Amino acid sequence: MNQQIINKLCIIGVGLIGGSLARALKKAGAVGDIVGAGRDVAHLEKAKALGVIDHFETDISLAVKDCDMVVVAVPLGAMQSVFEQIAPVITNDMIITDVGSAKGSVVKAAQAAFKDIPATLVPGHPIAGTEKSGVEASFPELYENRRIIITPLETSSTTAISKVKSMWQACGADVIETTIEHHDEVLAATSHLPHMLAFSLVDTLAKMDAKNEIFDFAAGGFRDFTRIASSDPDMWRDICLANGDALVEMIKKFSDDLQKLSNAIEKNDSTYLKETFERAKKARDEFCDSKNINDSLE
Repeated sequence: MNQQIINKLCIIGVGLIGGSLARALKKAGAVGDIVGAGRDVAHLEKAKALGVIDHFETDISLAVKDCDMVVVAVPLGAMQSVFEQIAPVITNDMIITDVGSAKGSVVKAAQAAFKDIPATLVPGHPIAGTEKSGVEASFPELYENRRIIITPLETSSTTAISKVKSMWQACGADVIETTIEHHDEVLAATSHLPHMLAFSLVDTLAKMDAKNEIFDFAAGGFRDFTRIASSDPDMWRDICLANGDALVEMIKKFSDDLQKLSNAIEKNDSTYLKETFERAKKARDEFCDSKNINDSLE
């Protein structure tokens, strides 16, 4: 059991990510009281009934009262509104972090809401998740041996950074620091682009005349590749808009390479095809060996 590091935690948005954080911290004995916040009373009641949170409030300004840690786990499009509701009641002892997938967007939302960004704000992003959503999908092991990226600002205090790190480490995660720009570029390539490919492929096939037959004959490879197309559409719409510049660049690069592949097939260029597949296999195998990939995703 870890030592208690958070006295009172507020999770705004008690879904898969926020709910799993609450469960993990409770399991580790690292948190005292947990209050959940959101607009859906039925959802919050479910979270309490499941033992994920201890209390709940629909008024965010009341929910964060007396909290020493606030985790904002809402879609990126709702981030500024949440910050605006926190701004009038924030204290010097209230550390604020988030789980958003595009850090530049989060910082812009904070700048608009707070004017002067508080020293207690430490943006963060867990590289973990599943294609499922909702508090009922949460589980305490989600962050074990997973990476959590934090992108502290120049204004972030060392105390706030340390406490956010300790919170995630109590969940069994590996915490690393990077810049906002680097985070958004890397995530556009490794997370956002794959989701776009999965969504696009399933949508393309679903619009074909023979879609029923196509899906009837879909094998394991199709299910594995397209699993993430079952992710929350609202969340991924927000991510696309929030990290648009970096994501568009990756889509263009991938489109260029896909066109080269198409040209090679058209020209019966077996050398190009084999070299491409060999490079891809080598890179994927080395990555799997070094990272011990499991079914968690982001």
